[in-house]
Amino acid sequence: MPEEKILVVEDDPSIVTGLRDILKHSGYAVTVARDGTRALAEYRRAKPDLVLLDIMIPEKSGYDVLREIRKTDSLTPVLLLTAKGQEVDKVVGLELGADDYIVKPFGIQELLARIRAARRRSGREIRQPQPGPFSFGKLTIDPGNLTGTKDGVEFQITMRELKLVRFFMENEGQVLSRDAILDAVWGMKYGGGTRTLDQHIAKLRQKIEDDPTRPRYILTVHTVGYQFHSLKEKRSGRKSPH
Repeated sequence: MPEEKILVVEDDPSIVTGLRDILKHSGYAVTVARDGTRALAEYRRAKPDLVLLDIMIPEKSGYDVLREIRKTDSLTPVLLLTAKGQEVDKVVGLELGADDYIVKPFGIQELLARIRAARRRSGREIRQPQPGPFSFGKLTIDPGNLTGTKDGVEFQITMRELKLVRFFMENEGQVLSRDAILDAVWGMKYGGGTRTLDQHIAKLRQKIEDDPTRPRYILTVHTVGYQFHSLKEKRSGRKSPH
């Protein structure tokens, strides 16, 4: 069985040496890039199974590299590296499609465990066939180019919003807790609490609802979480919570 390939994007020589030694000893093939421009070139050349990506790198930031990767690749796990105490916007990274954050300095076992968890999640997604456009209510979503259409008007969606819609549709009518949604869609325990989810729901409602203040698709269930209805069948005229 061929070695899994990991692309390490980091400009600190001592950290690069440590990561390379740890990963090679654990059976991974390692490719290194020390700036954002080289990172994208190595990503396209090596086609890694996972990317460890420092946020603060020369030429292009880690966010810029992640944004470019996610334009064509929604499956390869990307774990963002950040220094302890560093000011980062986790919401931005997660919305761009990061799978996890790892804070430096980190322990070897923590690093390897997060890599294995990200690869397992990626493996489940890879085994699933990639669906074409799908519809609910007055909307059509095209996962292939991350767009939606509502009343003939096209709009852009993010990978995270796409995952949210898919998860809601798979669990239509069920009352879903915020923690359950975060675990399923983010694939990890997000340390920033549930505010991140609420922000994503608010942005998604702006795109899919006729009136985001009176949602019909994604309903808020007070103190619990959310409930999704595709409106494929006419429901009673009773007002829904929002």
